[in-house]
Amino acid sequence: MAEPILSQVAIVTGASRGIGRAIALRLAADGAQVALVARSLAGVENVAAELRSKYPTRRFLAFACDVSQLKDVGVVVDSVVKELGRIDILVNNAGITRDNLLLRMSEEEWDDVIATNLKGLFNFSKAVARQMLRERRGRIINITSIVGLIGNAGQANYAASKGGVNAFTFTLARELATRGITVNAVAPGFIETDMTDAMSEEAKAAFQQKIPLGRLGKPEEIAEIVAFLGGPLAGYITGEVIRVDGGLAIG
Repeated sequence: MAEPILSQVAIVTGASRGIGRAIALRLAADGAQVALVARSLAGVENVAAELRSKYPTRRFLAFACDVSQLKDVGVVVDSVVKELGRIDILVNNAGITRDNLLLRMSEEEWDDVIATNLKGLFNFSKAVARQMLRERRGRIINITSIVGLIGNAGQANYAASKGGVNAFTFTLARELATRGITVNAVAPGFIETDMTDAMSEEAKAAFQQKIPLGRLGKPEEIAEIVAFLGGPLAGYITGEVIRVDGGLAIG
């Protein structure tokens, strides 16, 4: 049986706000020590300080890192192992959008999204898998998107990156299963984050009409699934993409 999440060490990328912050808080509530990663240090320092005040006997680390840069990722992973001893859970959550219709989309808009959402996933998974292979256990949880399953006009770059995340999840699950490492993905639908806050009320209402449950999801609802996949009851689940979308994909 996998050990409880209590005393485990987790890395969460894109942890300064939204879904990533909710995941970090949820894993910490279950007893984990968490290394928080984001492009800007200020945001994750705030989350780390919040966690330290709640759980003063545990350690919470904050790192500024461009996930698309393999060397930078390696420095973060080595630092976490040095400071906290090992890595039990990796949550690949870092992601960006650069929306545009295909004929208007620039090469830079395409490259930026692929570099962060897909190459960043590769970089962190590769660096952490090396550590997990030594321990012969671990959980890698990738935050994908319902857009990677059904597409969305104006998001060819984002949909392609998240479709790639899904395929990467299936493949890595096969590669690591014999070493006791599970690899799964969580596919949020439309969630209440800074991205959706920037939408007009009319646009939000139009999206909600497409969702059978009739509302946007909450970051905490994604965090609950991640905590389950990182916990002791999910040891026989690997290679799955779990939709958390209010039924959008069945609409």
